[in-house]
Amino acid sequence: FCFAIVNVFLEMCRYPLGMTGGQIQDEDISASSQWSESTAARFGRLDFDNGDGDGAWCPGITSETDGLKEYLQVDLRSLHFITLVGTQGRHADGMGNEFAQRYRINYSRDGSNWAGWHDRKGRQVIEGNRNAYDVVLKDLEPPIIARFVRFLPVTDHSMIVCMRVELYGCEWLDGLMSYSIPDGHQMIFRGLDVYFNDSVYDGATAERLTRGLGQLTDGTWGLDDFLHSHIYSMWPGYDYVGWNNKSFPKGYVEMIFEFDHVRNFTSMKVHCNNMYSRGVRMFRQATCYFRSGPDWEADPVTFRPTADRVSQIARFVTVPLGDRTASSIKCRFHFSDLWMLFSEVLFQLSFDLTGDDPTHKVDDSNTRILIGCLVAIIAILLTIIVIILWRQVWQKMLEKASRRMLDDELTARLAVQTQAFSSHHSSSSSDGDSTSNSTYERIFPLCADYQEPSRLIRKLPEFAQSTEHLEKTDKALANGGLEGAPHYAEADIISLQESSDSSTYSITAVNINLFAGTDSSMKEFPRHKLTFKEKLGEGQFGEVHLCEAEGMLDFLDEDLSIEGNNESPLLVAVKTLREDANKNARNDFLKEIRIMSRLRDPNIVRLLAVCVDTDPLCMITEYMENGDLNQFLYRTEPEEKEEKSMVCSRKLIRMAAQIASGMKYLSSLNFVHRDLATRNCLVGKNYTIKIADFGMSRNLYRGDYYRIQGRAVLPIRWMSWESILLGKFTMASDVWAFGVTLWEILTLCEEQPYSQLSDEQVIENTGEFFRDQGKQVYLPKPACCPDKVYNDLMLSCWRRNAKQRPSFQEIHTQLMENDKH
Repeated sequence: FCFAIVNVFLEMCRYPLGMTGGQIQDEDISASSQWSESTAARFGRLDFDNGDGDGAWCPGITSETDGLKEYLQVDLRSLHFITLVGTQGRHADGMGNEFAQRYRINYSRDGSNWAGWHDRKGRQVIEGNRNAYDVVLKDLEPPIIARFVRFLPVTDHSMIVCMRVELYGCEWLDGLMSYSIPDGHQMIFRGLDVYFNDSVYDGATAERLTRGLGQLTDGTWGLDDFLHSHIYSMWPGYDYVGWNNKSFPKGYVEMIFEFDHVRNFTSMKVHCNNMYSRGVRMFRQATCYFRSGPDWEADPVTFRPTADRVSQIARFVTVPLGDRTASSIKCRFHFSDLWMLFSEVLFQLSFDLTGDDPTHKVDDSNTRILIGCLVAIIAILLTIIVIILWRQVWQKMLEKASRRMLDDELTARLAVQTQAFSSHHSSSSSDGDSTSNSTYERIFPLCADYQEPSRLIRKLPEFAQSTEHLEKTDKALANGGLEGAPHYAEADIISLQESSDSSTYSITAVNINLFAGTDSSMKEFPRHKLTFKEKLGEGQFGEVHLCEAEGMLDFLDEDLSIEGNNESPLLVAVKTLREDANKNARNDFLKEIRIMSRLRDPNIVRLLAVCVDTDPLCMITEYMENGDLNQFLYRTEPEEKEEKSMVCSRKLIRMAAQIASGMKYLSSLNFVHRDLATRNCLVGKNYTIKIADFGMSRNLYRGDYYRIQGRAVLPIRWMSWESILLGKFTMASDVWAFGVTLWEILTLCEEQPYSQLSDEQVIENTGEFFRDQGKQVYLPKPACCPDKVYNDLMLSCWRRNAKQRPSFQEIHTQLMENDKH
């Protein structure tokens, strides 16, 4: 038997369904009308141009905002779970420029009963395109289950619309067409209204819901505590559909499930809440009846789950259905307490590939072909595995044989490469890309494994440390850093599908160095007062969101010198930890909260509040209205470039002095930042600067970080030579990074540090800083930088001997003196 487990995961069910790729045939694409034969429905394929037609579907009559008569229809031939849609306008090689600014979606499972999609807050209109070129992707929250989908453009009469579309999702395997249930009830819990209605049901809604699907099939499972929701900002009880025992004299809730045709059912999985402390328990008994024709069969299947009076965790309960065949199933779920709450119902199907299946006959010849293909695939896979294993054995043998040769050659190679990029730096001409054998590589795209940085310095003959110390260094680096120094956070790449052909990436935020200390209590901020504005970044274990916090200034009981007023919401950054994060990530997150709560300085971003009563864990920090310093300076263009003089530099030096002041405070606490850069500084009113730590989570700055050995991600263009080669992070290495940050500020962030060098050459340059033979390449003096600042301050931050670099106290004093002059 082959079992089709129908368990939909929203983040995985995002495959293009065939408009772009051509799997959807022309005859399955229709429209209410067309402007001309060259703008017929079959041309409404997203990002597709075969040279025929005018490149999009255009309706014959301009759509009306209130009428919505024109539509483009796609027939998927079978039921699909649709989670995402994409739209595009018509360009036609410059001859057309029409697109739909807004649109609606209607859908049907049988082609006769149509429903209009709306989001979880009831909004039906979807924001579409702003130009004719870009593909705009929109998540359908909630997703829809349909065979037929219609796109209905919404626009004014003055604009001609054209559309190209794509649908994303996966096949709806169990064929569930509708379910019929009693409408959910309302609970009043400690004065709080909790609604258990099926708010996204797309059928007829009366005392009983009929001919539709809703929250029991939306792929979202409820939390253990039904007062909280997976969906941000929704009302208490939203994830569940629930009923009170007092409204059912017979003691059970009856549900009827209708399928597209007769199927063979193995089991049913029901996700139930079990918070018995609040009068909620999973069902006591389920009795299921089956129907393949006009009447229900007499012999039902009865199942009694094991009662759980210990754990209050919500869970799936599997009801065996005994391989019964039916096109309709009626189940009666008996109460075991005052309330019964369900959030999802799934069905498992069984298909007999060897005998007679009640739903269809399987062609024996096709079965033989299928078995033959499977055998061939298995044989190919085994061959590939043998080849891979054989190559690994030979690779290890070759590595052992060549290791001694590589040790002798690396020093010479470093000298040759250093000479090459030094001459390139001094030359005004630009050559093409040169090949390099460096052990470092840009993060995008990911490639082979990399050497640990300490192995580079082992090859340098001038490095006169003992083998024992080097082995200790290697071991410390493998764990993320030297003993006593902070380890650098490992970061994984998250792939977010932007279209069928392209992807964009984001990187996990760096957890700043944490030191041991006493806990500092933080107030719990009400989650419902946070309004999402923008996602700043996303990583393996968390996300950073830009939010508005209503009533935050009243919530805080002390003057934190925060920019804002009581009349408008405060702009904040909310760092969240995903619920599936491991124990170590969770402990690090709580530790970071404890340390951040102790930081008190006007030039350090403050931790304002937390949300840790339930998952996901959140910390709420300041976020200034002008964003990060890098983008603020880059967007600030002087009226004339000649103004990049002392007038310009004095404002910039004041900014740098504020960063030095914040770092002076951190250094007084022996706090090593490890990622100081303009991207990690925020700008407020009157050029107020505060140091933050979540720049690495932003997709905008992914090019500033480089992956080493396939694991650690480092901002090598801001790092000192000892941090790169030894993995040693200290106050002195932060001083080095400050020198690069100061250089960024005085160049108005117009270019990346060492932009003329490849990432491999930047790494090799650190070897020259170690040798200190005058061959190292320094960042050049910015045009806007006074000579005294560059020679006496900036270059001193990059001294080879860490003990000779100035302290942040000295840097701050010197910058303040320069500002006076």
